[in-house]
Amino acid sequence: NNGSRRGNEADGCAPLRGNPPRYLGGYAVPVAVMLMAFCAEGALFSGKSTNNPPVKLNVQETPLTREVKTATSFAPIVKKVAPSVVNIYSTMIVRERPRQNPLLDDPLFRQFFGERFNEQLQPREHKEQGLGSGIIVTADGYILTGNHVIEGADKVKVALASGQKEYDAKIIGTDPATDVAVLKIEDGKDLPAAIIADSDKVEVGDTVLAIGNPFAVGQTVTMGIVSAIGRGGFGVTGYENFIQTDAAINPGNSGGALVDAEGRLVGINTWIISRTGGSQGIGFAVPINMARYVMDRLTREGKVTRGYLGINPQSLSIGLAKEFNLPDDSSGVMVGGVMPGTAAEKAGLKNGDVILEINGKKMTDPRTLQLLVAQMAPGTKVTLRILRSEPGKAPVEKTLTATLIELPQEAMAGRSRTSPTEHGRSSLDALEGVEVTDLDSRTRRQLDIPNTTRGALVTNVEQDSNASEAGLRAGDVILEIDRQPVRNADDAVALSQKAKGERVLLRVWSNAGGGQGGTRYIVVDSTKH
Repeated sequence: NNGSRRGNEADGCAPLRGNPPRYLGGYAVPVAVMLMAFCAEGALFSGKSTNNPPVKLNVQETPLTREVKTATSFAPIVKKVAPSVVNIYSTMIVRERPRQNPLLDDPLFRQFFGERFNEQLQPREHKEQGLGSGIIVTADGYILTGNHVIEGADKVKVALASGQKEYDAKIIGTDPATDVAVLKIEDGKDLPAAIIADSDKVEVGDTVLAIGNPFAVGQTVTMGIVSAIGRGGFGVTGYENFIQTDAAINPGNSGGALVDAEGRLVGINTWIISRTGGSQGIGFAVPINMARYVMDRLTREGKVTRGYLGINPQSLSIGLAKEFNLPDDSSGVMVGGVMPGTAAEKAGLKNGDVILEINGKKMTDPRTLQLLVAQMAPGTKVTLRILRSEPGKAPVEKTLTATLIELPQEAMAGRSRTSPTEHGRSSLDALEGVEVTDLDSRTRRQLDIPNTTRGALVTNVEQDSNASEAGLRAGDVILEIDRQPVRNADDAVALSQKAKGERVLLRVWSNAGGGQGGTRYIVVDSTKH
């Protein structure tokens, strides 16, 4: 009413006439009501001045003390290493030929329209760009990154983390087997190089930081711990010895730095396991020691040369240990086969030998052996401590010396497999569910079986059989049964009928993993049903 309005005006809170309601947090509240509520508190009814003194805050503008910062912040470490981490931009020219119109196969159509359509069928080019990260490791501009970051690139540019300078970079070399690549800034000078640590001394539980450019948002730092070391067996690269971390790694982090709590480079971030495409706490980095070996080979020789012993290594299972009369607590790597003309053959290694140590380092599994040998240069002499077992005799330890040769290219190359032919199959009694046939030239070509390999070709293995459970597959070639040689399918059948024990020991040639194939031992437990 007018009376209340005049009273309010006298106290300095004039109502607002005709204003629509204002919406705050989803509720309609008239501004006039808000003002009246404020006035009702008596702030303006008293007639006092509104020039109140400023609110007194307890402000402390000094930075964290050195003690607190050292104990709780990684800022000093980030400032130290972040300038060494760069953004990498790769450009690839892709040439595509449009699909040909089937009408062009008609001579009459080509006579009238051929030229016009031929112009449209010329190859077209477009650019594809990639983004990743890298680490400056020398002041004159050498950079480590992931091979997949720059794979197939025609042009590579490197931008410093500050964004103030961009360089053209030359690809010095790549190594897909480890997913490592080396770049070089041509006019590099006085660049901020990272400090390199010894990744062999990294332990599970160590604090690490991952630095890179995820999703192109700009340089980002995440923190975590080393979740595991020596991870492998994923089939992502040829040589896997990853450092696993829960520090967030996302697309764009690839090729970036994994550093320890002192800011020293321990790994190159490379890939993640994820159901979403983003970080889920399982990321992997190539150890810097492995990357250093690759970089040394690429800068010195222009390619990566690796040592090669020339064996088919396999894990020493409990079943194999029993078949070779080895102690129950035996550990090492069994020699499933020896390649002719290799360092292993010249050193005197034999099928069935167990390699216990190489140069004093214990061999626990085939991957450990392959990694160790691959990081030695061809021509390196190695000392092998082995355990040799012969039928009817106690196993004896021996020491052999081998001179490594260079790893052949075909040892890393994958090959496709074709299903074996199914003619002339014979069943094996002791190996229930297994069918074999003789080798012929056709199946040798299909399965890349060497001409020197003699045995019985496995054409079928029933899925639920003991042989299938032991790892025998169609396309394998049975070379021995219980250490007796197999020349053809008839030999395999005869020896299978003679096999009497609870277990049958097979030596087979297999190409299941691609590459040049190789031999291994399999123990089939005939007591299982």
